[in-house]
Amino acid sequence: MNNGGIISVVLDLHKPFVRNSEPPPPETQPEIREERWFFEALSETYLPLLEVFDRLDADHIPFKIALSLSPTLCHMLQDEYLLERYLRYVDRQIDFGVRELERTGGSLGSPDGAMHQLAQAFYNQTVDKRVLFTERYGHKILKIFDYYQRKGRVELLTTAATHAFLPLYAGYPEACQAQFETAMASHRSLFGKNPHGFWLPELGWSPELDRYLRAYNFSYTIVDTHGLALTDLPASRGSWYPVKTPAGIFILARDFYACRELERTEGPPAPLACHMDPLYRDYHRDAGYELPAEAVRPFLESSGARTRTGYKYWASGGMLYNPQQARERAQAAAVSFLDARIDRLSAAAAYLENPISLCAYNADLFGRFWYEGPAFLEALFREGARRGGGCFMNPAEYLYKQDAKGFPLVSPEYSSWGVNGYGEMWLDASNDWLYRHILRSLDRMVELAERFPNDTGIKERALNQAAREILLTQCSDWPEMLYKQENAAYARNQVEAALRNFTTIYEALGSSYISTEWLTNLERRHNCFPAINYRVFRHKH
Repeated sequence: MNNGGIISVVLDLHKPFVRNSEPPPPETQPEIREERWFFEALSETYLPLLEVFDRLDADHIPFKIALSLSPTLCHMLQDEYLLERYLRYVDRQIDFGVRELERTGGSLGSPDGAMHQLAQAFYNQTVDKRVLFTERYGHKILKIFDYYQRKGRVELLTTAATHAFLPLYAGYPEACQAQFETAMASHRSLFGKNPHGFWLPELGWSPELDRYLRAYNFSYTIVDTHGLALTDLPASRGSWYPVKTPAGIFILARDFYACRELERTEGPPAPLACHMDPLYRDYHRDAGYELPAEAVRPFLESSGARTRTGYKYWASGGMLYNPQQARERAQAAAVSFLDARIDRLSAAAAYLENPISLCAYNADLFGRFWYEGPAFLEALFREGARRGGGCFMNPAEYLYKQDAKGFPLVSPEYSSWGVNGYGEMWLDASNDWLYRHILRSLDRMVELAERFPNDTGIKERALNQAAREILLTQCSDWPEMLYKQENAAYARNQVEAALRNFTTIYEALGSSYISTEWLTNLERRHNCFPAINYRVFRHKH
């Protein structure tokens, strides 16, 4: 082990279940906005990440990275309907690129010529991604993640079934056990083994979760920095060394400085902050918002609202984007980032043996929001290899090589990575109305599971669908969207629709009449967790 300390990179890959519940729109109408979140993440984050892995592996660079794959995202990455719509989305980008090449055509020495080169580069990348997804990976993104897991390069974690903010459900054991058991079953069916680590959705920790993590045999989880910093640990330990909870779960904390350096979005200019460098591509300026409506008609919503095309010609500083300069800046940032981690670890190593810098982020930061993010990660691992390797390790591997007897016994403080570090993003005046309806339906789901313990046939199908609907209401994305007032109408509709579906099933079971046609249609639309067992909501005796 590197006595100067270890760097561990962990990315959270998650999207809420956004399979369109309505009949598919006409071929000429673009996808609903929420589907595009998933499609953009697939094109701009997940595929670029795999390309980075492929290049590093081909060059025998010993990279190590941990990925948390949410069960809802895993399901959508296998859903034929969504993947077909994804390819339609990419084809629309390709067709738009052809028109952009015609529009920007001109002498290469002119400003339009530079824009033409950009249009050509974006067009080529879009075509390459389609080929990569369909031919090289055969639509099987999860299979490629698993391939790198089996090679020992990637560690895969799971998280709550629908990414529920668990501290709000910690007092409802049936809700927690359903989130944990459904997630475990999903991960095991996809990857053939249980994960060592559990990613707390939104890094939401409360001490009551300790027993659930132990009950489902997880080895470790991750909390935000202040979850450990505010305990009675000696100040010298900080977040540089794991702790052990009373139930025996290992806790790792995010490196505050590593996260602040990349995620910072305000204040004085920062040398590494991915949103603040004037050379990086501007995420917000897209041709879809700047060209005449007729030119972007395929990307207009039915209301006339504009959407992103993926063709972004401008850098954050206002000048025309220069890919080569931006890539070089990202590569230099990776070297500076590594230097900063090593310096801080070296300081921590003076009083700790084998400290760890755990760099945990939302995966969308690398590609979707920060176009140069994948280049940064690739340069980070290449620079680590150039310096001799051994400084990168995945969390499970790091913990396995430690003497667990040296971990202090501590229960972290209630914490999250949300606004102000606690739970206000998921429970405030904008969204508190959700929970009285969700918890009432949760009580009814427990009642159904107890009342019908051994049913089969259509009753079992209805009970399983009721379990899906309850889980879908608990997704942390819906209260967050209401809190931020970003697409709040959609979030409200998602919760209300799932609650209506559950109530219909509850009342139908009470009257002993279930419409097979209605149930079949609902199973086709809300088809996540195909192997779910409603008995996960039964009391544990």
